[in-house]
Amino acid sequence: MAQMLIDDCWVDATDQGREAIHNPANQDIVDDVPVATLGDVAAAVRFAQGGKLAMAALPAHERCAILMRVAAAIEADQEDLARLLARENGKTLRETRTEITASIRIWRGYAEEAKRMFGRAMALDSVPGLERSLAMTLRQPRGVIAAIVPFNYPVELWSHKVAGGLAAGNAVITKPPHECPLTLIRIAEYLQKAGLPRAAHQLLTGRGEVVGAALVAADGVNMVAMTGTTAAGQEILRSAAVSLKKLHLGLSGNDATIICADADPLQVAADLVTGRFTRGNGQICCAVKRVLAAREVYDELVEALVAKTQFLKLGDPFEADTDVGPLISEEAARRVEAQIARAVADGARLLIGGKREGNFVAPAVLVGVKPGMAAFEEEIFGPVLPVIPFDDFEEALALANHNAYGLQAAIYTRNMGLIMRAFRELEVGTVVVNHSTAIRAENLPFGGTKLSGHAREGLHETLLDMTEAKTLLMNDVFSAA
Repeated sequence: MAQMLIDDCWVDATDQGREAIHNPANQDIVDDVPVATLGDVAAAVRFAQGGKLAMAALPAHERCAILMRVAAAIEADQEDLARLLARENGKTLRETRTEITASIRIWRGYAEEAKRMFGRAMALDSVPGLERSLAMTLRQPRGVIAAIVPFNYPVELWSHKVAGGLAAGNAVITKPPHECPLTLIRIAEYLQKAGLPRAAHQLLTGRGEVVGAALVAADGVNMVAMTGTTAAGQEILRSAAVSLKKLHLGLSGNDATIICADADPLQVAADLVTGRFTRGNGQICCAVKRVLAAREVYDELVEALVAKTQFLKLGDPFEADTDVGPLISEEAARRVEAQIARAVADGARLLIGGKREGNFVAPAVLVGVKPGMAAFEEEIFGPVLPVIPFDDFEEALALANHNAYGLQAAIYTRNMGLIMRAFRELEVGTVVVNHSTAIRAENLPFGGTKLSGHAREGLHETLLDMTEAKTLLMNDVFSAA
């Protein structure tokens, strides 16, 4: 039976409460985990105060070495970790292997960045009266960071938060996804053995509405780094407003992809099928959520999408020829099923897929979706692809921006003028060219605008967020001329 990590000990919940972790593909019980109480949260926050002092005192080269050892441990165990993640999460083994590989790069990347948190020095002779003064700034850790992690890419997203927090000299308390915490528990053991100070990293299992909410509200937590839904982010904002603690929120997306008239419909269709259906079983914030196709290529693109979608195999994530696995839970699958039904009731046409069996939803292609429909305005967190025609590029830009979210967008064209217009005018954090929106590189800033949040996560940006500038002003230190 799995346990959670408080201080330097693997423990059960104080009230002995436990929750089973199910395999989404077949409902088998993989393991069970403690359900942390409010007292457990308070204890972890209390121990973290010592952990943050020890981390702040740890030299950068030692933080780097520790993170490198964690990366090596993950690499040595990567196949077992990928298999455990596939069992508890439902993504195909091909997908989970890719995620574990990305996490290894992330840990090594932050290890290197731990040695590159530069301050600056400046003479103040540009300010009258301070001609003989000097100032310098340093980046200092914020203290205790609560890392709240979603289910869809738990290892990759957790790695950014925890490796980043530790690289910056903070203590971190992990709240893993309640649906699939087991792989993170396994890797937390590597952290404990890698030489971290006591209570520098702790892990609390349980539900977000209890454990996550308590961490957000705790006085001893200095920052909350969370990836999840916009609704959850709004709740965190309301709670954190009392203490004004630092927030780093990566939230929902409803990403648009613009297909221009010079694009190859067959190549684009292959990219869209991957970017919407097979990556994460459609459960990605930056997945292809809305396809906007030029009227000249619309019919051919829709035909190619249906043709490619009909050959996708739903099934066991461990089978090599499986393309799409289950959604994380039957509740999630039912929600997607209901969104498809509402789209059809609103006037959309379902060309293929959409049938639900347990946690599985057959990849669906929708046409006839228009602004104002829920299928256009709201995020569908599952394998559903609406395709909408446009008549000119101005209409395409307007349709893409006609949304409350602004995470990523993509454009398929060889016309550099259109590319640069899209880059300038689309209200998103990243514009991707000739590739689906379902892409992320750890050394680029990842994040959005509007209801997608305003944080940027990446090897460089995360360290800035997880530290704060401190200034030393030395008056009259230069000798008079």
